[in-house]
Amino acid sequence: MKLVKSLLLGSAAGIAAVAGAQAADLPSRKAAPVEYVRVCSAYGAGFFYIPGTDTCLRVGGRVRAEYTIGSRFGETQDAYGTRARGRLNIDARTATAYGTLRTFFRYELTNSSGLYSGTIGGNQGIVPPGTVRNTAATASSAANLDLAFVQFGPITAGRAQSFFDFYANDFTFSTLRTADSRLNLLAYTATFGSGFSATVSLEDRNTGTGNRENGVVSPLAASTTLGQDFPDVVASLRVDQGWGSAQLSGAITQRNISNTGILFNGSKDEMGFAIQGGVKLNLPMLAAGDTLFLQAAYADGALGYLGWGGQFGSGRIGSATAANQLIVADWSVNPLTGSTKSATGWSLVAVMRHFWTPQLRSELFGSYSELKLNYTLLSQVNGVAAPRALDPKELIVGANLIWSPVSGLDIGVEVLYTRTELKQAVLAANNAGARPAIGAGGRLVKSDDAIAGRFRIQRDF
Repeated sequence: MKLVKSLLLGSAAGIAAVAGAQAADLPSRKAAPVEYVRVCSAYGAGFFYIPGTDTCLRVGGRVRAEYTIGSRFGETQDAYGTRARGRLNIDARTATAYGTLRTFFRYELTNSSGLYSGTIGGNQGIVPPGTVRNTAATASSAANLDLAFVQFGPITAGRAQSFFDFYANDFTFSTLRTADSRLNLLAYTATFGSGFSATVSLEDRNTGTGNRENGVVSPLAASTTLGQDFPDVVASLRVDQGWGSAQLSGAITQRNISNTGILFNGSKDEMGFAIQGGVKLNLPMLAAGDTLFLQAAYADGALGYLGWGGQFGSGRIGSATAANQLIVADWSVNPLTGSTKSATGWSLVAVMRHFWTPQLRSELFGSYSELKLNYTLLSQVNGVAAPRALDPKELIVGANLIWSPVSGLDIGVEVLYTRTELKQAVLAANNAGARPAIGAGGRLVKSDDAIAGRFRIQRDF
């Protein structure tokens, strides 16, 4: 028995040894190494390394739902409007021997109706509460490449915020009369330490989301702007420190103006300019996060740098018709002599943000501007064409209350008041949006005002 038992144990041991030797010769199937996404803390929260690279990426965005009601000046006009907007931000940064290489783009999709119609691109333009519209219940959608630029050391190239702008509607739901434009540019920024920097930028006003080109008018002749020889030249000097920020900026713009008149036909070059100064003050002595913006600007032949587009604004005196040309232009041409005159203007902006609690804040804001257009346009009064000097003055004031129950979510309401005054009376629009002569039932108006309210729910991530 012992002999049999010894033979069986020996055989089992031999088989195990042979099997182990054969197993050692089989190919190994180890799991591939896993490359985990790593947090990139060099540029703030939300950045992570793109696997396999040294580039840090942040993906963010916004969804906004907004609703407004306002003064209704025409039976064919809606007294309300709705807006839905989606935004996607992509920010990629890489540390190099020459400094940070940054690529950023922002893309927006917007659907708007009613009082929002006509301002669906970006966040630009005054939304005139009560502007006469001849169609009701209309909606429009738009895709907007808001920003797309490359920054490499001191160079900024692509579509970016104008370096002329300072307070560019950073707060509030509504927009003020202020320079706020994203456009194609090529800029160089020099930094001097202690928060000081200076920038020179070549900016293509024809690609801007804000209206920088307001054209030319002539009461009795066909005038227009021709091609330009170079883009706008913008320069700014800026300081950013613990107390806040300050900036002084200027712009030079060129226009080639043609005129087909009674005694003069030809074209000539004209130069316009704008200057602006602003300060942003941090007010932690009131509450954490409190901020005050103060800004002033002046323009000569470049009213777009004040935030003025091609129309006057709110209410029954809001837009141009053949009988009553309420338009804003940078230059006018005398049809007899061919001489040109530039339009001038100035504006003041003040905005304050105050936190009542860390979750509850308010913003008080306002802008005031005056234009001297230096031209008269034909307005039909009693059926007879007569020149009218308009020179508008505009006041915009508003306030809001915003609750942020969780990080990235804003729920708020805002009230906006706008008043426009003209130097001369013009024909008011009727309920159909037309401006009939006095003899046909029309009436004159020198000033008008409007009020609107907004409710917004917005999520940023």
